[in-house]
Parts: sequence; C-alpha cells; structure tokens
Amino acid sequence: MFNMPADSLQFVKQAVALLDSKKAEDIVVLDIRERTSIGDFFIIASAGNTTLVKTLADELEDKFAAEGIEPRRVEGASSAMWILMDYGDVVVHIFYNEQRDFYCLERLWADAPKHKAVDGQLDL
Repeated sequence: MFNMPADSLQFVKQAVALLDSKKAEDIVVLDIRERTSIGDFFIIASAGNTTLVKTLADELEDKFAAEGIEPRRVEGASSAMWILMDYGDVVVHIFYNEQRDFYCLERLWADAPKHKAVDGQLDL
C-alpha cells in the first residue's frame, strides 16, 4: 500500500539529510512544482559504485517505511545503475556516476529551480 508523505518539502529535507549521511554525492533537488503536474520535487544523487547506489536506496526505503511511508514504485534496483523511487509528489533518482552524466536530468529540467545540498542541508 502506498502512503504519500504528508509534506513533500519536509520529506525532501529528511531524504537529503539521510542520503548525505550515507555518502551520496552531488545531491541536487529540482523544484518542479511550477513546471509539471507529475510532482513537486526530484531528488537527484550519485554514488561511485553500484553497491552504494543500492545501499542508498535501501536505507531511504527502510527509513521511510519505518514511518509508514512506502514508495509507489521502485525501478532499477536489480541493476543499481539508476534507481528511481516514486514517492508521489517526490521522485528520488539515485545514479551510478556515469549513468547520471549520460542521462543528465538537470539539463532536461534546466528551467526548474535547482537547489544543491551542502552538508545535508538545502537552501529551500
């Protein structure tokens, strides 16, 4: 059963802090609220190996599951090159570094406000 986060901005802040604490790299949040109706935010993060990509996704899923928040869908977990976690208004993308460079979501959504995480904190 899918339980959507009550507050998408609070969810984003918690997810970013967790990803940062688990050594995710180059964490960026795209604010897509004014650009599309598919959601509010994209969280984009990277890792230097597929083991860490999978670990980051597992840690995020476990943390929010403990709070009763389950993703609608998780894609890419078997290859761990790009794991997409759909939490309704927030979609989390965890990439293996080379995959992130190839797909470059930040370029595709260049008109969306971009917020970079610094020490697990966002300028939102």
